Amino acid sequence: MRIVIYGTGGAGGYFGARLALGGHDVTFIARGAHLKAIREHGLVLDTPEGELIARPGLATDNPAEVKDADVVILGVKAWQVKDAARAIKPMLGEEAFVVPLQNGVEAVGELAEVLGAERVLAGLCVTFSWVAAPGRIKSIGGINIIRFGELDNRKSARINALRQAFEDVGVKVQVPGDVHRALWEKFLSVTACGIGAVARAPIGILRSLPQTRGLLEACIAETAAVGRAHHVALATTAVADTLKLIDTMAPGSTTSLHRDIADGKPSELDYWTGAVVRLGAEAGIATPTHTTIYHALLPQELRARGEIDFPA
Repeated sequence: MRIVIYGTGGAGGYFGARLALGGHDVTFIARGAHLKAIREHGLVLDTPEGELIARPGLATDNPAEVKDADVVILGVKAWQVKDAARAIKPMLGEEAFVVPLQNGVEAVGELAEVLGAERVLAGLCVTFSWVAAPGRIKSIGGINIIRFGELDNRKSARINALRQAFEDVGVKVQVPGDVHRALWEKFLSVTACGIGAVARAPIGILRSLPQTRGLLEACIAETAAVGRAHHVALATTAVADTLKLIDTMAPGSTTSLHRDIADGKPSELDYWTGAVVRLGAEAGIATPTHTTIYHALLPQELRARGEIDFPA
């Protein structure tokens, strides 16, 4: 199975490295200093158990160099999905398919518009991993899970083959009975923990202070209401279940949204908090907590994208 990691960031880099370390034919699509370091030294995976070095079959910033891919694992940021879909199309083999790992609920539809629904799985992952330096992925351990499924939730041969590939290299993998529900269940937690981007505090603090824990609960409830309005079969215990999940996360954990905004980088704000506001408005569901958070973070986001300047 020829596997392409398109976007070798925290999630793509972590799971791609695991596959490469297990002997799979893995190509990394990266750029700049990150790509240079991978080519020269391999992709270093820095874990609590020690360092591991993955040697890809190919590392490139030119998708045209890749032919006849069997699987593309898409690890780019959410706002890059549409452009990535167009770049991916020529590299796909006859039976190839794409697995998006974006935090959000809109990547599947965006990919299907370009590639066709038959080429797309729904996918998500849970990992606290990020690019710590060029060619180096830092993973603080804890939860590292990848989940994926067919859009109609059937158990196909390609699902089984990909699941086996991950299991063979020791990665925890799950094929949910309802992959769309699984996407939204993760969406509940990431959009809630986006509060950290405002509070500039890790998850352990957010869940321990009554004030910020109340905000977490309000965010989860709003997102759940929006999901149900869009016909997602979320459990009646979704809010309590999500809080329990957040209580298991490493106390020093932060979301990629938090880290990007704190670093002055463009973030996935429009695909996390902004998506809850937007999808809520479409369904007539009020989202006052998310709306406040979105408006509070918007100036920083626009500044990071070069759309506004702050006065000296």
